[in-house]
Amino acid sequence: MSDNEKKKQMGPVLREILSWVEVIVAAFAIAFLCNTLVIANSTVPTSSMESTIMEGDRVIGLRLAYTFGEPERGDISIFKFGWICNRCNVAMGEGTAPETCPHCGKEINHPKTLYYLKRCIGVPGDKVEIVAEGSVAQSELSYNPGLDLSRGSDAQLMTAAVYVNGEKLQEDYLNEPMLYTGDMSFEVPENCYFFLGDNRNNSLDARYWKESYISKDKIIAKVLFRYWRSPKILH
Repeated sequence: MSDNEKKKQMGPVLREILSWVEVIVAAFAIAFLCNTLVIANSTVPTSSMESTIMEGDRVIGLRLAYTFGEPERGDISIFKFGWICNRCNVAMGEGTAPETCPHCGKEINHPKTLYYLKRCIGVPGDKVEIVAEGSVAQSELSYNPGLDLSRGSDAQLMTAAVYVNGEKLQEDYLNEPMLYTGDMSFEVPENCYFFLGDNRNNSLDARYWKESYISKDKIIAKVLFRYWRSPKILH
């Protein structure tokens, strides 16, 4: 076969290869843009939202919901909370990463972002109050490191309710009564939001953070549905 004949045969093959390369590159570009600008794909690392969302579940959030709108009370949102050491991979909590990791003692060059997923309870201008209201037998609660098991399963514990602007919040999504840990009051500043976990008795949330409010610029996406382990629409 002559060189000219070989070149003629290579032409269509090369064009076919290039067309496939173009398709693959376009697919990656579209996926990157969607994941960066449109959707947020997240794995839930803790049990703080049970039983609405279980530990290890995977969810899809819509970034555009907060690009063209504001978070609303009742939304389940993904937001930036703190940082993870790039050396020891330990999540160290809220705020900006220091120069040195307090856990491993090594210099932090490129900290990873720590994302949280919670339910929006208060929007700008809201007054959120947590007060004592009722009681529950200890046997009706899931195990909690704070429970005094020596008191017996029939021991009565005080429960709490959340009030927003003087009106009791109806929280059908809670997996069990919320335990009372003292009166709390929060006034949500402008451009900030107040978040709590649905698994209220086992959730590190705004009640215990150094800074109780999340600014709008840290809120990434509104969670729409859980696609694994069992599909469920969440909005």
